[in-house]
Amino acid sequence: MGRIEIRLLDESDIPAAMQLKELACWNQTENDWRRLLRLEPRGCFCALVGGDLVGTTTTTTYENQLAWIGMVLVNPQNRRRGIATRLMNTALTYLRGRVATVMLDATPEGQPVYEKLGFGIESVRERWVGFVADTPLRSGGVKSAVQLDSETRRELFALDRRAFGADRSKLIEILIENACVEPVLATASDGRVQGYALARRGSNADYVGPVVTSDPEQAGPLLDRVLSQLTGRQIYVDLNSAFERGAELLAARGFVKQRDLIRMCYGARNSATSAWVFAMAGPEVG
Repeated sequence: MGRIEIRLLDESDIPAAMQLKELACWNQTENDWRRLLRLEPRGCFCALVGGDLVGTTTTTTYENQLAWIGMVLVNPQNRRRGIATRLMNTALTYLRGRVATVMLDATPEGQPVYEKLGFGIESVRERWVGFVADTPLRSGGVKSAVQLDSETRRELFALDRRAFGADRSKLIEILIENACVEPVLATASDGRVQGYALARRGSNADYVGPVVTSDPEQAGPLLDRVLSQLTGRQIYVDLNSAFERGAELLAARGFVKQRDLIRMCYGARNSATSAWVFAMAGPEVG
């Protein structure tokens, strides 16, 4: 069937990578691939057979403590040849010495592959899907922000770092650039940022996330303010199941649970994502 070659993924590979993504019925767009290459140009890899791209994997590092592996895709015609394992080993070799902990969000089908490589189950995330017909606004200190000044961004990044457990300000900065609606902020009585929500386009549905707040009462208003800008759209939200009443908030807005995502960890145990995170940034980045 031809020799398997592993090399760096680059922007010219995106059309072929999109074909793999379509075969898997995932939601990522070309912009998502470009973002991953921008964040970690030396840490994204592909597998080729006979010159054809048949597999991918990506990495994203956060400081020198945590990394995320994502976009582990193999063409169904080339499965059971160890391609996913080779791609994963290439990614882990790249990350070795760079970070102490490697995380990923697995599908149930991918879980056995990762367990054989030494990944252990940490927790479960939940994919919820909904359609926005008409969303009443609950303000409660929540507002859309056309522009985020430097001080507001600094507060937002600091909040996110405390919630996520590592500095991912570069990722959040790009997600703000790529947002399909105005970013949404929740502020305390003194005006300081205590929550935010972002959304971006997907190929199957618009994706709401990350949504982060230090005040659980702000989760509903943050969600409503984002959804009010997405009327007539299908929406995905990947819920942090540790967020109290998160499932209840989504169900009350007509969302239904679609499937589980299994959060897995390799290396040193990282502090679990805090309950300040309502919705994740994406399975490929955490």
